[in-house]
Amino acid sequence: MLQVNQLQVGYGESDVVHQVSLQVAAGESVALMGRNGMGKTTLLKALIGMLPAKSGDITLAGVSLGGLPSYQRVRRGMAFVPQGRMIFPQLTVEENILVAMKAGASRTNKVPDYVHASFPVLAEMRDRKGGNLSGGQQQMLAIARALVTNPSLLILDEPTEGIQPSIIKDMARILNVLRRERHFAILVSEQVLSFALELADRFLVIDRGRIVHEEQRATLDERKVSAFLTV
Repeated sequence: MLQVNQLQVGYGESDVVHQVSLQVAAGESVALMGRNGMGKTTLLKALIGMLPAKSGDITLAGVSLGGLPSYQRVRRGMAFVPQGRMIFPQLTVEENILVAMKAGASRTNKVPDYVHASFPVLAEMRDRKGGNLSGGQQQMLAIARALVTNPSLLILDEPTEGIQPSIIKDMARILNVLRRERHFAILVSEQVLSFALELADRFLVIDRGRIVHEEQRATLDERKVSAFLTV
């Protein structure tokens, strides 16, 4: 479904991602693992169109996304939950979700039932401002905002950052259920191996802007992957 070929991305004269190629199949969950500064966020921002690629190609369901702005990529089936969540703190929970639905060209002004079923706390706090939620609740809101655009690919950048362990486990469980029920694929960048193990079917390790290791969940050498994550 997602196909990335020889992607080169950087800032000015400095390249951060070096000719990366990867793919994510329909319904698959892929974890992109690596230490800070290895190119995870830069790669994901290039996929969603927040950074221009210097070279290479990105296709989703066979359609090239090269040169398209982020909002058009969203309407073609990508959704992105950035590091730091980036919700609207002055809008209520419900307003946050409705704004995302409008951006995804939704034809309804009602929050889908599956959102409240999956994240009951968002139903309980629908009238609370996003900035008054806890970190874990804000992450749930950010994921809900992404899901209401009806993506075929959900991209998550460091979703466990600043989240307490009990919520991390719940987040993995909810995403697994939603992936099966809503029929979308996941590409998640992560440093917390336990979360990735709960969520991913396949693992990619990025080091200094290059994919240096790939392995299926069933045969994963956890010690080898952990070594890449150790400073």
